[in-house]
Formats: sequence, C-alpha cells, structure tokens
Amino acid sequence: MKRLFVAVMGSLCVLSAYAQTPASVSGSCAAKAVGKNGKALAGAAKTSFMKKCEQTACEAQAVSKNGKPLSGAAKNASIKKCMAS
Repeated sequence: MKRLFVAVMGSLCVLSAYAQTPASVSGSCAAKAVGKNGKALAGAAKTSFMKKCEQTACEAQAVSKNGKPLSGAAKNASIKKCMAS
C-alpha cells in the first residue's frame, strides 16, 4: 500500500511539472496579446510581446532546489533552457 501511494505521488509531481511548460505559457501569452484599443496585436508588436511574456513566465520558474530565486549565470541558464523547450 505504501509503494502504491509513493508511485501515485511521484506521478502527480511529474504531471504538475509538465503542466507548467512554456507551451502552455505561450497559449496564455497569445490570449493576452491585445493592444490598448482592444484589438489583437500583429506583426512585430505581437512578436515582442510574446517574447517578453514568455521570458517573464520563465523567470518565475527560475528557482533553486530549496525554493530561493536564482541569480546571475544560474538564472540566465535556467531562463535560456526554459525558453528553448
């Protein structure tokens, strides 16, 4: 019974990690890409907004194993890895 519980909890942890991938972030960023006049952004404005939105989402995920925010080269590497996937 204990093994089953550990297996289920491990599976839930893996699934929650996949739920926060940049692919899901890009979908929500696309929904937020609206100008001041209420129209959807297009062209360079949309590209710029999407890049900034995805980077902000990746910065939120740049934390160490003990939960503290990363800084310096470690933060840059984490953001680069997040943006690439």
